[in-house]
Amino acid sequence: MGCKVTLVKPLSEEEALILFLNKVGPTIVQSPTLMPTLRLAVKECAGLPLTVVVLAGTMKGEDDPCIWKNALKELKERVGMVEGVEAEVIERLKFSFDHLKDEKLKHCFLYCALYPENFPIWEDELIECWIDEGFIDEMNTRQEMKDKGHAILKKLEDNCLLENGAYQYGQPCKKMHDAVRDMALSITSINPRYMIQAGLQLEKLPKEEEWIRDIEKVSLKNNSISEIPIDMSPPKCQLLTTLLLQWNPIKKIPNSFFVNMPCLSVLDLSCTNIECLPDSISELKNLTALLLEGCEELRALPCLSKLQRLKKLDLNFTSIEKVPEGMDMLINLRYLNLFV
Repeated sequence: MGCKVTLVKPLSEEEALILFLNKVGPTIVQSPTLMPTLRLAVKECAGLPLTVVVLAGTMKGEDDPCIWKNALKELKERVGMVEGVEAEVIERLKFSFDHLKDEKLKHCFLYCALYPENFPIWEDELIECWIDEGFIDEMNTRQEMKDKGHAILKKLEDNCLLENGAYQYGQPCKKMHDAVRDMALSITSINPRYMIQAGLQLEKLPKEEEWIRDIEKVSLKNNSISEIPIDMSPPKCQLLTTLLLQWNPIKKIPNSFFVNMPCLSVLDLSCTNIECLPDSISELKNLTALLLEGCEELRALPCLSKLQRLKKLDLNFTSIEKVPEGMDMLINLRYLNLFV
């Protein structure tokens, strides 16, 4: 394309320290006893601005010299365990992830990796997803749960694991830095195990051998998948809890597709061309969220009477004309959208 390649050098030690002190907060800057340890910790960031900022966000407000010395030791050990620049960067960023004290906060962060790379993530949509996943505990009102979601967003932003993105359609967005997303992907490739192939222009589902038993979440959103082959063997994903297929031109799903997904709790088929759902949906007894917003070709649902754990049913902008059979049995339903 005729582009000019420009070498961007790492920050010098002094430049990195200045950046760090600008981000870490005044209480740390004013503590001369911490300065020797601070310098060594910043040096471990290898002059990479992102790792400097993430370290500052993680340690912001911490003025205990013992905590800082331990952090320095941990950083050195992490980097010493791997080889290669990319692996070292990921280990430095994992330091911030591992220092998130709440396990649900960690799950909220990892969930962001289910979006495509460089994708603007609507804040309100993300919080709704966290609620659907059960990462935010039940409260008296949904607004209280949304307020908790915004507090989580602020925490992740303060730790520099999420960034403010540009507004999209008047809605505030967050973004994941590419390197931070790579760190999240490295975690989700092992435990918990996710299969993430979002926004890759896929025209077909991943091959059968990729649907391994211990996958917990699958994201195939924002692709070009138009069909699920009838002759495809049903994926044997006994631990799968989340399946994201939204924004694909899928028209039909074979009835057998869900038979080996007993733990499935969140199914998102929003903005697909689906015309009808397979009857096997009725057997997903652990389903808590069925999301069908924008499925304009969808005119009917199978019986829902067995989905007694269902908390959320989104039929916004579908062509359904009658209340689905079995609605009276949905004793845990908390959210119902029938807007057309």
